[in-house]
Amino acid sequence: MKRHVELKNHQREIYYFRFRLMLSLSLVLVMLLILLARFIYLQVIKHDYFQTLAESNRIAVVPVVPNRGLILDRNGIVLARNYSGYTLEIASRKVVDLEATINELSTLVDIQPKDRKRFKKLLAESRNFDTLPIRNRLSDEEVARFAAQRYRFPGVEIKARLFREYPYGQGTSHLIGYIGRINEKDVDQLEQEDIASNYLGSDYIGKTGLEQSYEKELHGTTGFDQVEVDAGGRAVRALSRIAPKSGNTLMLTLDAKLQEVAEQAFGNYRGALVAIDPTNGDILAFVSKPGYDPNLFIDGIDTENWEALNNSPDVPLNNRALRGQYPPGSTIKPFMALAGLNYNERTPSYTISDPGYYTLPGNRHQYRDWKQGGHGRVDMFKSIVISCDTYYYGLATELGIDRIHEYLTGFGFGKKTGVDMEGEVSGLIPSQQWKMRRYKQPWYAGDTVSVGIGQGYNLVTPLQLATATATLANDGIAFKPHFVKQIQRSNVNAPDVAPQSVFDLHIKPENIDLVKRAMEAVTKPGGTAAGASAGALYRMAGKTGTAQVVGMKQGEKYDASKISEYNRDHAWFIAFAPADKPRIALAVLAENGGHGGSTAAPIARKVLDYYLLGIIPKPLESGLDKEGVEND
Repeated sequence: MKRHVELKNHQREIYYFRFRLMLSLSLVLVMLLILLARFIYLQVIKHDYFQTLAESNRIAVVPVVPNRGLILDRNGIVLARNYSGYTLEIASRKVVDLEATINELSTLVDIQPKDRKRFKKLLAESRNFDTLPIRNRLSDEEVARFAAQRYRFPGVEIKARLFREYPYGQGTSHLIGYIGRINEKDVDQLEQEDIASNYLGSDYIGKTGLEQSYEKELHGTTGFDQVEVDAGGRAVRALSRIAPKSGNTLMLTLDAKLQEVAEQAFGNYRGALVAIDPTNGDILAFVSKPGYDPNLFIDGIDTENWEALNNSPDVPLNNRALRGQYPPGSTIKPFMALAGLNYNERTPSYTISDPGYYTLPGNRHQYRDWKQGGHGRVDMFKSIVISCDTYYYGLATELGIDRIHEYLTGFGFGKKTGVDMEGEVSGLIPSQQWKMRRYKQPWYAGDTVSVGIGQGYNLVTPLQLATATATLANDGIAFKPHFVKQIQRSNVNAPDVAPQSVFDLHIKPENIDLVKRAMEAVTKPGGTAAGASAGALYRMAGKTGTAQVVGMKQGEKYDASKISEYNRDHAWFIAFAPADKPRIALAVLAENGGHGGSTAAPIARKVLDYYLLGIIPKPLESGLDKEGVEND
């Protein structure tokens, strides 16, 4: 049997081999070309971009928070300052089990239940922030204990912080205000003002008072450090720095010692006091009583303290001097007298016979004077000295509400003073148009009668009344009240803030002289504030006032002992001194304090004695003055 032998085709095999070789070489060459192209793209075309990324991994830009500016009184006494301390802070987004972490931390650092509550409150309000404090003001021993165990707590760190402190506490709380942690609302506001970049790294911002109103001056300019970091994100060395600029220092017009005297003069009374230099608008004292401890708010107030302040019947969080609105009572009478003279509805010699009440023509309703049986013959001078209601019932009726509105708003009543603090309210001097707009009712003659003695719809703030009193003391020339005397910038001699004259009422000299002489007589024997001013070593002018909180029925006699404390009359006193050349004008309100002469006037006397003489007088007797005149 013959075998078949198949011969190999070497030419074909060589061809396929070469084809496969060339294909492989082509693929390798293509791959090399792709790699080369990619290399050129990364190393040449995108060189700058990737170099920047590499540097950013190696270099961190860290914001440096500036020191907040100080707040000083006019004599350099510190009212708001900074000090350094350590905080234990948690970045909640980096912690797996927050509660367990806090429990573990409490074995190293003393963490109280109030610290936990405050942290949870901050956590709810500050979701966008990296770290939040669980404990502030750590001791050196606590810092050392945590540092030794830091590796166990990812997302937890010790930070050195500057803390704000208010040495005068409650005494300046409504004036200075406080700073607090930045929340979502603050962030939105900063973004709207296009200044959010200046708050990188900052945790605090002014919330109330001058801390809020002068935030841009106090905050300063944020700086930046370029630092080299390791793989763990820890700083290795500093590369460069743009230094922060500290906030500016505010020097106030306030006299801190006078403020302290005024605050203590109130004793247990609630109320407000504003004292102003009538020649330039400097606010010398600004008291709202009671106050609160602003230091509680800096790192987030705990629930217990917040509830105690928020639920207190004394409303300590209310800035009475700036936002409290009260009927001015008889303190409006000097201004009403000037209105009567201005519109020629009264002359200095015009007299009335006061039977102790006033009735509108054709109306049997009696509007009672505070003195039963009346004051007999009363001219304008006497009407101020003895505070005759009947005189001003008639004057108001003859003037009419629209002329009253026109003249009193000229003194600044019923509108904001423009003081350099946010949150001021305007008060109210009513008019026919206002009542129709507010109540959809016409104005009645009886409404005007009550307005004439500072009751009815009238509402003023203590700041407004003090400003109007300063304008009267300065012969009708008004200056805008202001708190800041200087804004002190580094290496710059700061000039005083220029006083701003806002208007001149052009009051006739003989008219203003009559009213001022009558106000001086108020503080002498026979006047409603004689007891409080007895023995003064300077000439003092003033006017007492009593403002009803609840109305009395016809024929009903006021008896404070039968009325709950919070429904008793408010006590007012306005004053300026020395009477012949005023250096200070003030308004005092003692909430539910009764008569102005027995409650508010003694407070004013202590303030005037300290400011003019540098002494604190002995406590004055309250009640009836030496002439037996019931204090208005």
